[in-house]
Amino acid sequence: MEISEEMSLNELPEGCIANALSFTTPQDVGRLSVVSPMFMLAAVSDVVWERFLPRDLKSILSTSPDGSRLMASTASKKELYFSLCENPVLVDNGRKSFSLEKKSGKKCYRLSARDLSITWGDSPEYWTWNSDPTSRFPEVAELISVCWLEIRGKINTSMLSPATLYTAYLVLKFSIDIHNYGLDDQPVAVAMKLDGEESYTRTVSWSAERRRGQVPRNARRRFSLFSFSRRRSVSTGESDGHYPQERGDGWLEIELGEFFTKEGKDGELGIRVFDGTTHWKRGLIVEGIEIRPKQGARGASPSS
Repeated sequence: MEISEEMSLNELPEGCIANALSFTTPQDVGRLSVVSPMFMLAAVSDVVWERFLPRDLKSILSTSPDGSRLMASTASKKELYFSLCENPVLVDNGRKSFSLEKKSGKKCYRLSARDLSITWGDSPEYWTWNSDPTSRFPEVAELISVCWLEIRGKINTSMLSPATLYTAYLVLKFSIDIHNYGLDDQPVAVAMKLDGEESYTRTVSWSAERRRGQVPRNARRRFSLFSFSRRRSVSTGESDGHYPQERGDGWLEIELGEFFTKEGKDGELGIRVFDGTTHWKRGLIVEGIEIRPKQGARGASPSS
């Protein structure tokens, strides 16, 4: 008489299934939870969702009163995970916001305008700082009038998920009709520098109308972006086709560029947005720079 050694998935201990699910992704867990009642039970286990939370989460949230309250008030690791996906938390004394990407659990940050270096940003004749009910930060920066428009941001890649392709975005909107105030037809230079090793340049546009091939007034003026740039300088007569896109939260975003965080190697990412055309500009409102995993990209475990 032969004895079958096969075992149904439903006969496996719930803890065993939960441990196996923890080696997948949050998106995979959602899909597998409909396979069987046993998978559904295992999919809510703290064993699963604790692995999807960053290992340094307690340290990150320790810089935020809201984060500390969140850690204490959530009933499960799954509840904590989805709260961080849907409700970004202000950290670093309100200078940044932190969240998780829902599909992967990878870290996302938004640097507030106060966390950026804005040329003439402390001069009230050029920039003003206001509250905005649609912003997650206490203050946003509004451009009064400048010729030299320069915004810099930086973040240490140790704060991000390793082995991940990230994209940086400038989060902005306009207080007035940009077609009348110097932000309509001029491409804007962007440079990104990762730990002094690489430089990346592109041009973006303040206006979606750049897509339609309009020729700017200063079509052939060239300038160097950074002294470290090894690739090329950017002509203000060229645009790489990146322009403001609606976000759905009352703000716009412009894609600035991509970078990859290498496993086991930390460094500082520097970002520069520069419009040095000689005419005066006004009406730009800056909320910050958002850094999030590139859509569709895959990488290391989210708990890294």
